[in-house]
Amino acid sequence: MAKETPKVNTKDQAKVNKEQFKAQKKEQHQVKLQLTEIPKGPVAQLPKGYKARMIDLYRTSVQPALMKDFDLSSPMACPKMTKIVINIGVSEAKENIQALDLAKEDLMLISGQNPQVRKAKKSISNFKLREGMPIAVRVTLRGIRMYEFFDRFVSLSVPRMRDFQGIDPRFFDGRGNLNIGLKEHHIFPEVNMEKSPKARGMNITFVTTAGDDKKGKALLEYMGMPFKKPEVKKPAAK
Repeated sequence: MAKETPKVNTKDQAKVNKEQFKAQKKEQHQVKLQLTEIPKGPVAQLPKGYKARMIDLYRTSVQPALMKDFDLSSPMACPKMTKIVINIGVSEAKENIQALDLAKEDLMLISGQNPQVRKAKKSISNFKLREGMPIAVRVTLRGIRMYEFFDRFVSLSVPRMRDFQGIDPRFFDGRGNLNIGLKEHHIFPEVNMEKSPKARGMNITFVTTAGDDKKGKALLEYMGMPFKKPEVKKPAAK
C-alpha cells in the first residue's frame, strides 16, 4: 500500500517564500549601499575636512594681491576660477570603440572624476562620421577637484613638457578664460605608458570670472601658471 504524501499548507509556504524574498532584497540593498558609500579607484571620495593648498593660497596671497593691483574695494570683486574643462578627441573611435574606453580611463586617472562620453552632433560624410557616434570624452572639474588638478598641472605636468618656454598669453579668449592645447597626455604622471602607448592630444580650458584677459592672466600668474615672458628688443647697433 503506497504511503500518503504529507499535505503542504500553501499559506505557510507562501509566507516562507515572502520572508526569503524580503531577506534577499535586504541583502542586495546592503551590498548596494556599501558600493555607493565606499567607492574605490580614482573616483573615490575625498576625506572629510580635506583642504586643497591652492584654496589657502588664493585666500591668503592671491586675493589681497589682486585687490591691490586692480584697486578693488571688496574681496567679492576679485576674479577667481569657477571650473576646468578637459576634452580628449578620439577620432579612431569610429573604427575601434576600445580606443574610446582607453581615453576614458586615462582621463579618469588624470582628473580623478568619471568622464562623460561626447557624441557627434551631425553627420559628416567626408570624415565617415554619423550623428550620435561617440567620438570624445569630457570632464568638468569644480571645487576641490578643480584646485587639485590645477596644482598637479602646474607643479608636475608643465615641467614635463618638451621644449617648454611658457604658456602663450594669446591663448586667452578675451574674457579671461585660458585655453591650452596639449599634443600628448603623457605629461601627466598618472598615465600608464604600457596601457596607453599612443599619445593623445587634449584641450584644457580654465574658466574664470575675470571678464578680461588682463585680470585673468594676473589671477593665473599669481596662482603659479608659468606664462611666456615678452621678448626684450635689443637696441640696434649704431
